[in-house]
This record gives sequence, structure tokens and C-alpha cells, in this order.
Amino acid sequence: MRKLTYYVGATLDGFIAAPDDDYAALMAYVGGEFLSHMCEEYPETVPTPGRAAMGFADAPNKRFDTVVMGRGTYGQGLPAGLTSPYAHLRQIVFSRSLAGSPDPAVEVTAADPLSRVRELKREDGLGIWLCGGGDLAGQLLPEIDELVVKQYPLVFGSGVPLFRADYAPHAFEPTGSRTFPNGVTVRTFERTSAPTTG
Repeated sequence: MRKLTYYVGATLDGFIAAPDDDYAALMAYVGGEFLSHMCEEYPETVPTPGRAAMGFADAPNKRFDTVVMGRGTYGQGLPAGLTSPYAHLRQIVFSRSLAGSPDPAVEVTAADPLSRVRELKREDGLGIWLCGGGDLAGQLLPEIDELVVKQYPLVFGSGVPLFRADYAPHAFEPTGSRTFPNGVTVRTFERTSAPTTG
């Protein structure tokens, strides 16, 4: 069965974007050794135009062949005309407000995210990347098998949380950690079957 991985950037206080969904403050840290790590270990997570600009447009997918995201995350590129941000992946957008897809390469669905992801996990293929945002991550929390959190040395105070969900403990075991010269730490976690306490 395929894994669902929430690969995401977050501040020290657990926000993935500012209150207006802007994440430019996080992007200021994307460069140097950290960027090289992202491109080498998670090339699928670099948007298609970025892959072309960095010279690895045709690089094979290593970990994921499908990306799922919410309307807010998908909408970030629309003002710039980026209707298919991850053309090298199967793209699925969960939205009840989009009447249809602005691009034939992007599937827009109003289906229940949990049910749809469970279907995807039963299919053959590489892993599934949960790109964001916090609302969708909260809905899909029961199905997240792996967390890869790029923790930026920033505090926002408020904004879009890593998860927007009701209280329900979910246990994850740390499996790795690496800190880069720019202060970003990439932490990985796997879901554990250990019982949680309230």
C-alpha cells in the first residue's frame, strides 16, 4: 500500500503560512545546501517551472507520483497563470468552491478527502505527497503515514497552522533530523501504532 507523506515547511511555532496565506518569509530560506538537499532528496516537490530552471526537468520521480492539495495551496500559482504547478505528478485538488479545473492535467474534486486518499493508497505506484494546506492536512491526519517537516527558524505568532483539526492525539516516531547552515532543520517522522493518551 502506498504511503501518504505530509512534506511541508513550518515555522518554529507551527505555522505554514501567514494569516493571508503568504509564505514568502519561508521561501527566503530556500537556497544553498538546503535547496540542494530538497532537489536531491525530494525532486518531485519542486514545481515544474523550477525544475526546468534548475536543469532537472526530466529527473525521474524518486518518492512520489501523486500530489494532493487544498484549494488555497493550489490557488497560490493561479494569479501568475500557473495552472499545473506539478506537471510531472498526478495532481489532485480538493475543493468545493472551484467549479471545474482550469487545466486538464489537474483533477479538481469535491469528494471526501479521506475516502479519496484511501482509494489512492490502494493503487499501485510511488508515494502520495500531501502538499497542503492546514485544513486538508487536518482532514487527512488519520491517513498520514509520514511527516517531513522543514522547520524554519522563524516565529509567526499567527497564521495558517500545520494542522487545523479537532483534538485527537496521533503518535509519530522521529526517524531523522538534519540542520542546515541557514538554520533550517528537516525532521522526519513515521506514524507509530503505539497507543496515544488524551
